[in-house]
Amino acid sequence: MTQGIQLVGFDADDTLWRSQDYFDEAQRAFEGIVGHYVDLGDGRVADALYAVESANIAVFGYGVKGMALSMIESATQITDGRISARDLHRIVDMAKALLRHPVELLPGIRTAVEAIAARFEVVLITKGDLFHQEAKVRDSGLSDLFRRIEIVSEKDAPTYARVLGEFDAEPSQFLMIGNSLRSDIAPVLALGGWGVHMPYRTTWAHETDVSITSGLERMCEVAAPEALPAAVLDLAMRAIAR
Repeated sequence: MTQGIQLVGFDADDTLWRSQDYFDEAQRAFEGIVGHYVDLGDGRVADALYAVESANIAVFGYGVKGMALSMIESATQITDGRISARDLHRIVDMAKALLRHPVELLPGIRTAVEAIAARFEVVLITKGDLFHQEAKVRDSGLSDLFRRIEIVSEKDAPTYARVLGEFDAEPSQFLMIGNSLRSDIAPVLALGGWGVHMPYRTTWAHETDVSITSGLERMCEVAAPEALPAAVLDLAMRAIAR
């Protein structure tokens, strides 16, 4: 296609492969550890961890390592320093296990990416810990499908504008596919781009604080990877019509 959509971006975690499931399991284990010291009631340990993570994202960034440091800080605060070195080590071990978990592709995602790559240039744009994301991309077996792989510290409008500038693409020629409205869809729509939202069954709490009120005509939602090629083509035709 010479008009409309020229470049399609894919998110990685929970768009190409499972991720948040492992983090949810780690958080439940963390709550169990802290629960041996204090009774904060349903949800209050999670709320305390959320507050610490929110303050630390700007310092540690995203990913397992930042989560582990926030868990250690939160556990120390919640227990007034009574948590044992043994239990702190259990938190570190959970982080190591997260960094080593296998890459499990979502059913049908490779076929979907291949179909889209047959018509458009495709790139991978993900955020998180550099080493961990590089390892997951390598182990996924999908890297050969992407023109370029971008691992960024944040996925906001300025970041997308910078990346598109490097690709020599206008926002109106770009479509992003991802599970997070906050990181994958809203900033791209704000620039004038296009988006396909494919929600995952669980979403990190820090990715839920967004609502989209404009640009809705430039996005759609699908339930599974097999619906992605048709959704991208539909939006591409809308882009040409504009």
